[in-house]
Amino acid sequence: MNIKILIFDGLTALDAVGPYEVFRSTPGWEVEFVAPRAGEIRTDVGSLGLTADRAYAEVDAADLVLVPGGHGNRVLLRDEPLLEWLREIDRATTWTTSVCTGSLVLGAAGLLAGRRATGHWLYLEPLREFGVEPVVGRFVEDGKYVSAAGVSAGIDMALHLVGKEAGPEVAQAVQLGIEYDPQPPFDAGHPSKAPEPIVELVTSVSHARNPGLAELSESERG
Repeated sequence: MNIKILIFDGLTALDAVGPYEVFRSTPGWEVEFVAPRAGEIRTDVGSLGLTADRAYAEVDAADLVLVPGGHGNRVLLRDEPLLEWLREIDRATTWTTSVCTGSLVLGAAGLLAGRRATGHWLYLEPLREFGVEPVVGRFVEDGKYVSAAGVSAGIDMALHLVGKEAGPEVAQAVQLGIEYDPQPPFDAGHPSKAPEPIVELVTSVSHARNPGLAELSESERG
């Protein structure tokens, strides 16, 4: 599998790095970060840098493409060269995938129209703007399009895809190799389970940190 992970200034690091760790641990799979430009890309809080091997415009094929989330992808929703690149590379992919609000970018490219998809729980409703049916789930598969919920869900999605392509034994070996055995000390990983004051706190903090996405979310809810 030839995998391209799109990165951009303002992405959420684990959206990209979680699946990367799974994919790069799979024998024979090649993973490359691509971006609007080659070189360093800074994540959403600015304290971490990832390096893009090439500009996305230099890439014309992939077996799997992944679009992460983060407040920096708000501008990508109107970045026609990038959206056209996604449409073109999607023509030959085996899997076109997203993590968190990356599904909004796939939606803006028109790739999820009429399909079911998920994303971060705070930004599910905006998917409707692109003709997408929002679904709550750790990850959602609709044809060759697989979208993961917020941040850490990308690891689950990546293991699922390894299982589909390389077999369940390989996926289990990768899971064991990275010791992915979640046992969180709190059961508050989804708004359906978290205390209401915590949900309200996370909502307000997220909207303050991601004003562009917050405006989109509020406009869709209104």
